[in-house]
Amino acid sequence: MTKKCIEMRWHGRGGQGAVTAAMIMAEAAYYEGYRGVTAAPFFGAERRGAPIIATTRFGREPIRTFSLVEQPDIVVVLDETLLRVVDVSAGVGPEGIVIINSAKEPGAIRLKNAVNVATTNATEWAKEAGLIISGAVIFNTAILGGVARATGLISLESIEKALRNHFPGKAGERNVEGARAAYAGTSILQECKLACA
Repeated sequence: MTKKCIEMRWHGRGGQGAVTAAMIMAEAAYYEGYRGVTAAPFFGAERRGAPIIATTRFGREPIRTFSLVEQPDIVVVLDETLLRVVDVSAGVGPEGIVIINSAKEPGAIRLKNAVNVATTNATEWAKEAGLIISGAVIFNTAILGGVARATGLISLESIEKALRNHFPGKAGERNVEGARAAYAGTSILQECKLACA
């Protein structure tokens, strides 16, 4: 399905980096040649560990919509435990896809709505790449590789460029390594048919 604007919704917990991932994805979309890109967090009274939402939109033309994404084409779930408390598939159309940080195969994931699912064990790939700070695995950037593989809308090269721009030096290379591993380790239930005009 060809759309003028691709809308993404990110689900994570406070402190997991969903907002940062949404911004880096917008930057990667710009490098990919999309001229309309936005990224926005949605905060309420959240605290560390509470469910949060961020959004990314990208298209070939300027985007003037900044509201909450209610009918996403792509949903990215950073924390699999959110599936028990949040309907992450809400609003996703028949051509949409939900990408989950999980070691499970896509067919083993059960959501409230019948949608296409992709999984990538971003936590494991980030750990292997050395993305650990104060004992916590930082997997929000690794999952960007999984998004590139699952959707085909933004290349791994553009993701890598955005990561290197955001994290200079060795930190950037570790983030790129994690994204590459997630890209290679992504499993998809069905080929994603989204396209942007």
